[in-house]
Amino acid sequence: MIAKSEIASFRDNLLKDNRIENAAATDRFATRLPDEQSDAEGPPPRDLPNAPAGDTDSLSPLQWDMRQIHTPQAHAITGGSPAVLVGDIDTGIDFNHPDLKQNIDVADSANCVSGAPVPGLAAQDDNGHGTHTAGTIAAAANGFGIVGVAPNVHIAAIKAGNAAGFFFPEAVVCAFMWAATHHVDVTNNSYFADPFLFNCRNDPVQHAIWKAEQRAIQYAQQNGVTVVAAMGNESEDLAHPTIDATSPDNTTPVRREVTNACVVIPVEIPRVIGATAVGNARQTDAQGNPTGGYLKSFYSNVGVGVTQVTAPGGDSVFGRTPEAANGRVLSTWPPNAPCTRSVKEPSSDPIEPTVVYCYLQGTSMASPHVAGVAALIVSQFGNTNNAQNGKMSPERVKAYLDQTADPQPCPVFLPPRYESFFGVGTESGVFTACQGGPGYNSWYGSGQVNAFNAVTHTSGNQ
Repeated sequence: MIAKSEIASFRDNLLKDNRIENAAATDRFATRLPDEQSDAEGPPPRDLPNAPAGDTDSLSPLQWDMRQIHTPQAHAITGGSPAVLVGDIDTGIDFNHPDLKQNIDVADSANCVSGAPVPGLAAQDDNGHGTHTAGTIAAAANGFGIVGVAPNVHIAAIKAGNAAGFFFPEAVVCAFMWAATHHVDVTNNSYFADPFLFNCRNDPVQHAIWKAEQRAIQYAQQNGVTVVAAMGNESEDLAHPTIDATSPDNTTPVRREVTNACVVIPVEIPRVIGATAVGNARQTDAQGNPTGGYLKSFYSNVGVGVTQVTAPGGDSVFGRTPEAANGRVLSTWPPNAPCTRSVKEPSSDPIEPTVVYCYLQGTSMASPHVAGVAALIVSQFGNTNNAQNGKMSPERVKAYLDQTADPQPCPVFLPPRYESFFGVGTESGVFTACQGGPGYNSWYGSGQVNAFNAVTHTSGNQ
């Protein structure tokens, strides 16, 4: 329930009622959710139409990230199905971007920033972040610009982040309730829920936030929504947190000790697929000889049991290669949002004759790669034989991602200054070493997602 009151004792009065578990002030927006948000019945079970897609758009040569996870090979089989819907829970989408608009499902988009959904074009992006993640997921293979991981699927903008990039609890709850009731197959979540980096279950205020968001996320999962989330960019071990120096991030932060009773939302909610980030640089030995997989991005959070898989998120320090000149990931961008490293392409679109793309790095960029591969899996295998409410179950999608990822062993050598400077956690001030073997470890989980392996998975029709 999202409620509003001008009475200072409102929370205390609520807690006198033993039917109310807890309450917390979010300090921003407070609007009562309507009793009914949508028709809760799922779509009828269906076999999904699929078609191949090309990878020869004008900026495709700059997409090192797509080649790294083998999307061109996957697209020769399928570019995804238009019957599959990805909900991008982010800052919205540029509805006019010519590389996106043919795949945007406006009717199932909504602005949830207030805590109550406003459907349709109200989910316009006023930040840029959401347009970037949306392009990685589903930019169309239309001859210009870039090609997303799943260029044939549909995408809905579920705007939970405001212009400043804050994702407050009422918006996050609204977003997952919307996804649960609007036939969304996969959600991408490239954020942590503000204002607390770590929400502690033993704190009375944060407990209410954690509980409400957990219930909304689990409700979405129960309705067949596969939830993918970014691990975060603090270079911390989420499995063993010690310090939170960031929260609350919408006012003056107060440094505090935290424990495993404190979690990052949404990535640490059970069954959420956590994505760490890698750049384009390969692991090597001290002599520079390749030894294994890719080097984890210097900023990426990690954690045993939290990390599920890894994907390209970019690395401007250690990930600069001949193929990835600045180490970052290129994707779609609104024309009116600032971008330090932009690429512009002319188009025949009368509304946006100049199309903008932007280079960014972060686990925010890794997560949509995983969500895109998840959408390809649902497209290829989400039929009536293994469907949940007409969808492929989140557990099955997660298993396919695990089983088809390319294992990434822990590195045997780290570049100079990686451990001593760039890899130091922003909260704890310490470096987190990689733990585990090539089959599963804290940095890479089950490995780097592989789109081609995913769509050719041998157990797909069983």
